[in-house]
Amino acid sequence: MTLEEVLIQKLSERAQCTGKALEDVLVSAKANECLTIGVYESAKVMNVDPDSVSFCVLAMDEEFECDVALQIHFTLIQAFCFDNDISIVRVNDMQRLSEIVGDKSEQIDDAHCVLITNPTEGSWEDPALEKLHLFCEESRSYNEWVPEITLKR
Repeated sequence: MTLEEVLIQKLSERAQCTGKALEDVLVSAKANECLTIGVYESAKVMNVDPDSVSFCVLAMDEEFECDVALQIHFTLIQAFCFDNDISIVRVNDMQRLSEIVGDKSEQIDDAHCVLITNPTEGSWEDPALEKLHLFCEESRSYNEWVPEITLKR
């Protein structure tokens, strides 16, 4: 096994462990009303108040892989996140992400982009969010600018 293969294997193992941290952060952010769900809603928040955005999650699944408009939105969101030092990850299961951030009573149609924002009042801090920021920073050191995280079913 080459050094490059070992590094890639370590990244994929970390990504699986980080999936639980991401789920915990999303549940906590939802409880604290610190989520923005949807591509267009996220773009609005980023445009109006980029300093309020702490973390970005992009979700893609096979059904939408050929959606050119969605790919363009993803490219713009990624560029915005890079320009504003916002940590960003990609997940491969939009349905699971919808289950985590949505209410059981309603189906979320557009969970392609989820932002974790800073609360307007008080302080909301989650140690798992710091873990995610460190994961993103470490991934960038391996030239993986938008790391992929696997969400457990």
